[in-house]
Amino acid sequence: MEKEILTEEQKLMKEHNLSQLSYDVLKKSATERSFTSELNNEYRKGIYVEKISKEPLFSSTTKFDSGCGWPSFSEPILKESVLYLQDNSHNMVRTEVRSGKGDNHLGHVFNDGPKEMGGLRYCINGAALDFIPFEEMDEKGYSEYKKFVK
Repeated sequence: MEKEILTEEQKLMKEHNLSQLSYDVLKKSATERSFTSELNNEYRKGIYVEKISKEPLFSSTTKFDSGCGWPSFSEPILKESVLYLQDNSHNMVRTEVRSGKGDNHLGHVFNDGPKEMGGLRYCINGAALDFIPFEEMDEKGYSEYKKFVK
């Protein structure tokens, strides 16, 4: 039997059960089409973690419907949960949001969020995230983050 030879991309996709879209978003800073992520309409209590590193990033408590077609949050769970980079692509000046530990692309942050929630809108690709329902947080090792979910 011949040994299967995988590229680094294929190894990562297989190891983390990533779709091509998730890989392209996280590793190549691609953007999923608006209104295509099932997480856009996810409103159960829980947390959102990065698909590769599994680090907790956002809470359902800070999620809101911005109408933009991507999951939107007013703030990350912890300040260190995300990194920020200036993004000058597509003839725009934006602030890219990356996962704090994994340093993978998540989306962008804008200053047009709800004022009562702090005024920021973290516009995040659903393809970069996994949702962990509140009732599964203990068994999946996220007990310490339950305090961020109201």
